[in-house]
Amino acid sequence: SAAVISLQGIVSRESNPLDSQVVSVTSFNGGNNLDMIPETVVIGGTFRAFSNASFYNLLQRIEEVIVEQANVFRCWATVDFFEKESTIYPPTVNDDRMYEHVKKVATDLLGPPNFRVVPPMMGAEDFSFYSQVVPAAFYYIGVRNETLGSTHTGHSPYFMIDEDVLPIGAAVHATIAERYLNEQG
Repeated sequence: SAAVISLQGIVSRESNPLDSQVVSVTSFNGGNNLDMIPETVVIGGTFRAFSNASFYNLLQRIEEVIVEQANVFRCWATVDFFEKESTIYPPTVNDDRMYEHVKKVATDLLGPPNFRVVPPMMGAEDFSFYSQVVPAAFYYIGVRNETLGSTHTGHSPYFMIDEDVLPIGAAVHATIAERYLNEQG
C-alpha cells in the first residue's frame, strides 16, 4: 500500500505540472485468503507521458519507488514492464517541421477550416516507433458523419467509417509524400 501511495507522488511532486504525465495503479492482488497476510502481492498499472524524456524518467522512477519502498518495510520487490513479452510503446511525438508540412498540404488541399488540431492524447501507438527513426507527423483523417452514424472512434465496437472520405484521405497522404519528395530534392 505504501508503494502505491509513493507512486502517486512521482507525478504530483516530481514532474513539471505543464508536462502531462500519468502513473495509475489499476490492479492490486494479494489473493483471496482473509485469514492471513499474503506472501506475495502483485501490483499492476500503466504510465503515460507526452515526451520521451518524461516517459523514460517515469519508467526508471516507478521501478526505483517500488523497490525502495519495499526495502523500507524489509521486503523485496521486482518490477516487470513485460519487455520480453511485448514492446513498451514510447510516446508518439510529432517532428515540428513534418507537422508544419502536413498542415500546409492539408490546408492547401482542403482549406483552413478543414484542418483541426487534435488535443494531445496519451494512447499507445505503433507509429511512435517510426517517429523515433525518421522525422514524422501523426495525423487523423476526419471520418465523422452524424447523418450516416459515423460518430464513434476507431477502437469502439460501434465504429463505422464514412467511406466517402477515403479518396480524400488518400489524396492527402499522396500529396504529403509527393510535395515532401519534391521539396527535399
